[in-house]
Amino acid sequence: MRDPGKTRETLLETAIELVRQSNYDSVGVNEICKRAGVTKGAFYHHFGSKADLYCAAADHEWQNIKKTLDTLCSPAFTPLEQLENTIGFVLAEQGGCADGADPNTPVEVAGCPFFTCGAHVGVAEEKIRKATVEMAENGVRYYAGLVRGLKAEGALNGDPEVMQIARMLFEYMHGLLIYGRVKNSVAAIEADLREGFYRILDLKAEYRRKPVVIQQTEYA
Repeated sequence: MRDPGKTRETLLETAIELVRQSNYDSVGVNEICKRAGVTKGAFYHHFGSKADLYCAAADHEWQNIKKTLDTLCSPAFTPLEQLENTIGFVLAEQGGCADGADPNTPVEVAGCPFFTCGAHVGVAEEKIRKATVEMAENGVRYYAGLVRGLKAEGALNGDPEVMQIARMLFEYMHGLLIYGRVKNSVAAIEADLREGFYRILDLKAEYRRKPVVIQQTEYA
């Protein structure tokens, strides 16, 4: 007999995997159950609907991301190191080939499946919208801590409003990931991510790394 806890976790991981490969509307309960190797009865034992699974999977994914961010942004690192750790994390999350995809057509940019799906579904599914907003707000709070630390360090010009800059960093990052996903090119993100963060933060020149120079033809 399958462990109920294991069944639930398998459904969560399967939902995350399928959403990464496709989108919320095109992934049905039958496909989720087939991929997870569980019955529809087992599915509905744990989740009342596909939307309920999505919300639980979003929280599950966030808890995994949170563990990594807690390490990368810990007080063991200086604010500048935390910034570079965060930039490195965004880039490291990209690349690879999605399961079931043509290995000759690698998926270079994964993006954030939940943010993308939330934008795709829009206001049609209130549960999905709320789960996406909550995930976004969690991310913004981490950026706010980053901005606050850099500001206290004296690494920023002027007197920026912390939450506004945090939101702008989050919004810019996701916009750039969508751009990179359309291009299917990590190089498109690498070319602008760090420099964009520096400009939004208005990081003082002496704290900036040299920009990455990538020829336009590499990802045009």
